[in-house]
Amino acid sequence: MASEVIEVEGHIIDSLILAKVLDVILAAGADYQVLDVDIGKTNADTSRVQLEVRAGDDDALTTLLTELQVHGANRVHVTDAELVVADRDGVLPPGFYSTTNLPTAVRIEGHWVDCENPEMDCGLLVTSGNRVRTAPMHKVRAGDRFVVGSEGVRVTPLERPRGANPFEFMASEVSSEKPKGLLVADVAHRIRLAKDAGGKVLAVCGPAVIHTGAGPDVARLVEGGWIDVLFAGNGFATHDIESNVLGTSLGISVQEGVGTEGGHSNHLRVINEVRRYGSIAAAVDAGYVDGGVMYECVRRGVPFVLGGSVRDDGPLPDVYPNVVEAADAMRYLLPGVTVALMLASTLHAIATGNLLPAGVETFCVDINQAVVTKLADRGSHQALGIVTDVGLFTRDLCDQLLTS
Repeated sequence: MASEVIEVEGHIIDSLILAKVLDVILAAGADYQVLDVDIGKTNADTSRVQLEVRAGDDDALTTLLTELQVHGANRVHVTDAELVVADRDGVLPPGFYSTTNLPTAVRIEGHWVDCENPEMDCGLLVTSGNRVRTAPMHKVRAGDRFVVGSEGVRVTPLERPRGANPFEFMASEVSSEKPKGLLVADVAHRIRLAKDAGGKVLAVCGPAVIHTGAGPDVARLVEGGWIDVLFAGNGFATHDIESNVLGTSLGISVQEGVGTEGGHSNHLRVINEVRRYGSIAAAVDAGYVDGGVMYECVRRGVPFVLGGSVRDDGPLPDVYPNVVEAADAMRYLLPGVTVALMLASTLHAIATGNLLPAGVETFCVDINQAVVTKLADRGSHQALGIVTDVGLFTRDLCDQLLTS
């Protein structure tokens, strides 16, 4: 059998990291032996465990070690990372190291160099000055040096917050039975802490934010300076503008909750008019759009990215029809973001989660429990789910932030 000694260190007991590592080993049909254990005596102390992992052959062991790295289990005996030069634009070298969003370091010339911008599903680019960055596939240029294999790569596991924490209620990260009042208060508290520390708050919004009547509350958060960056799609921006210009969302009156005559075409009419002005900002300046989330973003200079999809009507002139360009625009705005609110969004939330470092506190709010778990399933392990109506959540969050 092939074997390797690995080590996992940190708050690995209360964060359940060690348990996850052992589960992964056994689920792969491999075996392990504990070689050394140093358990911290208090919850402020870190712990360290060394394991010898045994698998059927070298290939199975390599695959297992790669999977274990996601949980912060690293090889004890390391060499410098292997660097291979890309031979063409847009193509990573064979066997490239595929990144997670966890803090990552690369061993170069005997020294560990931290990756500057952890992001999942990228390659590890080593520049001429031996700086390390993640690079998405489309950014690869012939001659770039990339890490190949997992030798000489070290990741740090994501640790669960310790101490009093409403998100630990019922010992699960997602539940429809958690006390919503405590959760909203805790999210508001974390947003305040982030803003006090100079961090930025990102909101990722789906069209249901408007349909549920939460649009005015999100607009109040933007107006109050609590949201610094907005990511959404054509649908969200369109229905936000529709609700403020025509008083409907998908043709349904936002005041009375009933359909209006010819309302099915209302969203197309506002798209058409904004296209006539040339941009959302121009429509705001002309007075056509005089309220709502997009209005407040323009008025306060809050940057936004509207990523397009194949089902978009129009779309609005500000929408990125090229998804690669949309992702790059999102990457450009992420530095400084320390809290992300995913509000009733699936596709845009997952797209954003793919770009966020694990250290960004991420709260996913949706009435559908499957939506809030999907983000974590896709690799955004830092995401905490709140299963509730986004309209009620946003209203309560507004009250917490704007009236206290």
